[in-house]
Amino acid sequence: MKSRGIICSIEQNLRDRLVTVTQTPHMRTMAMRDTWNRLRQNPTVRVVLFVIGCIFLIITPLLGPLPGPGGIFTFAIGLGLVLQTSAWARRRYVRFKRRYPKQGGWADWGLRRASAKRRVRNAKRDMSGND
Repeated sequence: MKSRGIICSIEQNLRDRLVTVTQTPHMRTMAMRDTWNRLRQNPTVRVVLFVIGCIFLIITPLLGPLPGPGGIFTFAIGLGLVLQTSAWARRRYVRFKRRYPKQGGWADWGLRRASAKRRVRNAKRDMSGND
């Protein structure tokens, strides 16, 4: 019976080590990101984020005349939140980008969207192929 107690204590010691090994900083960050992604799928949270994004977009013109770049940041935050949570806004944004590709490219770059990165990468590849 004594050996059974030793084996249990060894197993517990191994479990404790495993838990401390898996709790590294990048693992906690990944867990928070997963939690945030699951939370964003909740319809109530999506509506709240959409409303917050709209509020940021509404206060942007009020902050525009003030000294400093406050209006730019509030617009980017508001647009990002609205585009993340609204399919209607995404469709409108795509139409805008098709009609005004230069301005749409700047907006993608400012929002750090994957399409902007892909466009830059393709342009560099095309430029190197033309030489």
